Amino acid sequence: MTVAEEKYQAELVKSERDHHTPTAGAMTGHIISNLMIQQHKLRQIIYYAKGVEGNFITQHFPKVLVEESKLFDQLNQLMLDEGEVVPTTSMEFTQYSMLEENGQLKYEAADTLILSTVKDFATQNLFITRGIALAEKEEKYALATFLKELYGWIKHQIFCLQSYLGNEVTEGLEEEDDD
Repeated sequence: MTVAEEKYQAELVKSERDHHTPTAGAMTGHIISNLMIQQHKLRQIIYYAKGVEGNFITQHFPKVLVEESKLFDQLNQLMLDEGEVVPTTSMEFTQYSMLEENGQLKYEAADTLILSTVKDFATQNLFITRGIALAEKEEKYALATFLKELYGWIKHQIFCLQSYLGNEVTEGLEEEDDD
């Protein structure tokens, strides 16, 4: 077995163990995967948005995408700083993400696309709050601080999108709150 093979096998063992514990690293792997999948979904929405809301999407969503990409890279580096394993393959992103992709979404009305994004942000924050608690418990303070900032950024995105739709900040999210 080569050194690369040995290292990857050790990574798989650690990842499997961490996901059953769970740990801050494992939870953050879910967060990273959610961010990656959402970036794909944002691109899909940008490419296919139509109508009045489509104009809002093509103006606003690219800015969100750029910022989310920066946060994604910063979080990955922070995980490496902590000695944690980060997901790096399409298979891992798909396996660890809790966001659902759907090819037909691109044909929905723009307001549906926006609300779908709000729901994805809310799902991300469920994992981020768990990640914060685990990072604090494990005394990974830099990770906890970053996750708190990410949580705040996502809350602001939810507010902006809901405001555009004319909704209260939690409107349409009730079913997620009940889980």
